[in-house]
Amino acid sequence: MKVLCGGTLSLNVPGRSSVCATTLISVMNRPAVSPAPTGLPAPVVASPPRELGAALRRWVEGGASTLGVVRVLDRHGFGTVEAGQLLAAAPDADIAGEVLRGALDRTAVPLALAAATGASAIVREAHVAEPDALAAGLACSGGATLLAHPLPAGHAAALGGALERGVPAALVATVDGAALVLTGPDLDDVHGSLGTPERDEVAADTARSRLRRGATATERIAADDADLLLDLWVPVPSVLVVGTGAIGDALAAQAALLGWTAHQTTDLIEARTALAAFSDADVLVLLDHDVAFDAVLLDGLRGGRGFVGALGSRHTQAARRQRLRAAGLTDHDLTVLHGPVGLDLGARTPAETAVSIVAQVIAGRAGRAAGALVGTEGRIGG
Repeated sequence: MKVLCGGTLSLNVPGRSSVCATTLISVMNRPAVSPAPTGLPAPVVASPPRELGAALRRWVEGGASTLGVVRVLDRHGFGTVEAGQLLAAAPDADIAGEVLRGALDRTAVPLALAAATGASAIVREAHVAEPDALAAGLACSGGATLLAHPLPAGHAAALGGALERGVPAALVATVDGAALVLTGPDLDDVHGSLGTPERDEVAADTARSRLRRGATATERIAADDADLLLDLWVPVPSVLVVGTGAIGDALAAQAALLGWTAHQTTDLIEARTALAAFSDADVLVLLDHDVAFDAVLLDGLRGGRGFVGALGSRHTQAARRQRLRAAGLTDHDLTVLHGPVGLDLGARTPAETAVSIVAQVIAGRAGRAAGALVGTEGRIGG
């Protein structure tokens, strides 16, 4: 998103001349996605982390060698605030993401632009009065300490790619701007360094520990005489249920209980459109046995993203696999098709079937075989 013109601000950066930045009229007042006309599929809207990741990737592919990011180092007030907030800027003044619902844009945007155009790390205090906080959707007024720092292209590409694909990712930085990016299902892919092996080890261990909690987090860490800021993004699964009936309703209810999103459709075009936007965190459950919906499985398996499952008897599964092979899929392609979908829990009711399906998804995300805990020796809590 290009910054909208509304005047300029002058930002004094130590060791540099004043940085002039175009101010932002409004980040939060972007028009909402309009409802689709009756009879057409609803638009597929990317999640904020995926939109941010796509922007980071696009800027790096466009030639940016350094991006600027702003994060919330500390705060007081504002009420409940979501974790994992990040505002990013490209050197050409393109902006993505947000901190504190845009209430601090007049401070945060120039900081991000300064970091993107050569400034070292900047720590800046900012305050939001009650009317402005309420207008932005915050619970009350408050103050924040913002950390702005450069993000090299390699770091940004790794972080952006993970966020866009729906893969866990973490960004850790010192207050002087050294940055470490961790990506992958277990955060095993490491990019950059915080300056010492001790800091890198503490940061990675903490991020992986928080990942096991299964929730996005922001945290301050002390390591090797350094103050570190950790932002961890854990993707929330979105469940696409293709078909209707009691099991579909139970799946939607189970997803809501877990804090996941769910969407049910019986429309082939809508299902294929939603699949095209899938991330690695997303889940397809095909309930409809109509041969026409083989196209949904073909799209899901060829796309290579997310969990692909299909309900049906063993006879139905065998016939479906035969058709998929005839359509060009190999036996290797079919190894990632979960059909019949769900764990063997002895489920009899729609609600129990929904539990067996989401249990298989959870086990797959954690890389577990889903055996009884009494028969295992590893960590119980994930």
